[in-house]
Amino acid sequence: MSEVLRDDSLAGEGLVTLTLSNPGKLNAISVAMWRALRAHLLALDAEPHVRAIVIRGALGNFAAGADIEEFPVERGTYDALRRYHGEVIGPTLEALANCRHPSVALIEGVCVGGGLEIAAHCDLRIAAETARFGVPINKLGFPMAPGELKGVLALVGRATALEILLEGRVFGADEAHEKGLLTRVVDAESVEEAGYTCARRIAAGAPLAAQANKWLISRLAPPVPALSEAEWQRAFAYWDSHDHREGVAAFLEKRRPDFQGR
Repeated sequence: MSEVLRDDSLAGEGLVTLTLSNPGKLNAISVAMWRALRAHLLALDAEPHVRAIVIRGALGNFAAGADIEEFPVERGTYDALRRYHGEVIGPTLEALANCRHPSVALIEGVCVGGGLEIAAHCDLRIAAETARFGVPINKLGFPMAPGELKGVLALVGRATALEILLEGRVFGADEAHEKGLLTRVVDAESVEEAGYTCARRIAAGAPLAAQANKWLISRLAPPVPALSEAEWQRAFAYWDSHDHREGVAAFLEKRRPDFQGR
């Protein structure tokens, strides 16, 4: 069963943990999980006792991207593709970025694709030195959608975003830190302690100050003009291409894709 679990056992300290869980799939993020994560974040945003949110994955991994087995149904037409990215993933990442409470991504193991997008939209990211990062969707025949790319680009900048997406390479935590993806890297045995120590430091501060800092930094960031409908259509023009169909099919069939540029 794929789900996002809420743990209030540290609520007395002002901390809430959200855990991405999809056993057997390295916590690949299903549509149900995207929606559950958004629902949790919207609920937490309205809870004044919360001081910090820790987001992590179950069983030693953060998340291995979206659940590609759902793609033929959830992204099978142009309209479905627009809904999947524009009404499911995009609003979830926006809810994470806009939540008034600071968030900490506690990262172990695999953190790729949608998992990296979630981590990038958290306020701070603490990772184990053994964690792995990347967005290898070029091997699936499609680009990162606008609502997902916005936060990644704001975090790491143009050059690093291009490198991550054009190469589609998976890399280690030290390199992720050098690229600006991570706040800090610690040894694997200490990552849980380090993540919660970070969250407790946030919780020890004035919550109104933390919320104001989040708002002001967002407000003072360079504005990004909204995409026109023509630009949205261009962003998703790949939907019926040979390479998109071939990339998804090859992944599901566990074979090398035959991309043809059409």
